Amino acid sequence: MITDREIILAIVDNDCLTHSDAAVLLEGDGFFRFQKAVELYKHGLVDRIVFSGNIIDKDYGSFPYEEVAPFILNQGVPEKDLIHENKSMHTRQQAIEVVKMAMERGWKKLALVASHEHQYRAYLTFLREVLDSKSGIILYNAPVRNLNWFVDSGWGYRFDRLLAEFERIEKYGAMGHLATAEEVIEYQRWKESLL
Repeated sequence: MITDREIILAIVDNDCLTHSDAAVLLEGDGFFRFQKAVELYKHGLVDRIVFSGNIIDKDYGSFPYEEVAPFILNQGVPEKDLIHENKSMHTRQQAIEVVKMAMERGWKKLALVASHEHQYRAYLTFLREVLDSKSGIILYNAPVRNLNWFVDSGWGYRFDRLLAEFERIEKYGAMGHLATAEEVIEYQRWKESLL
């Protein structure tokens, strides 16, 4: 019998990314994530990049927008296509603020950029908000994939952080902050029907 966790892993890992209104670059993981958002932008898969978050905790890998933005701009992303969502202080707030921003601006598709160990909880959190908002937003998973699991990035090994992410999935799922496996299946079925 396949478990809910296995269903989520399979669907989220094998998402069908198509052109989106914005790449949502989740703050955190130092300077490891921004390159993926820039890559999506340069390949024409997204129209803009939204840097989401206003946490400053370098010991945990959360660098401020003001330090990350120059790297994005130096890669050729125009300033007009780089937006800072600066209200959120954690993943759930990021989901709330970005979905609200998307609805206000008429965006219909978002590509979520997180590190590979954070992608599952991030996707489930954003999907919960997409479903609750009844926005009709199409959410894609576009994680950074070329990261080492067993090299200490300065704030721990990614493998250990993956285990911590699954503990958080259990905790926040029980609180109703995350989409369920059944919702992931139904959402993916709907999303693929639009292709």
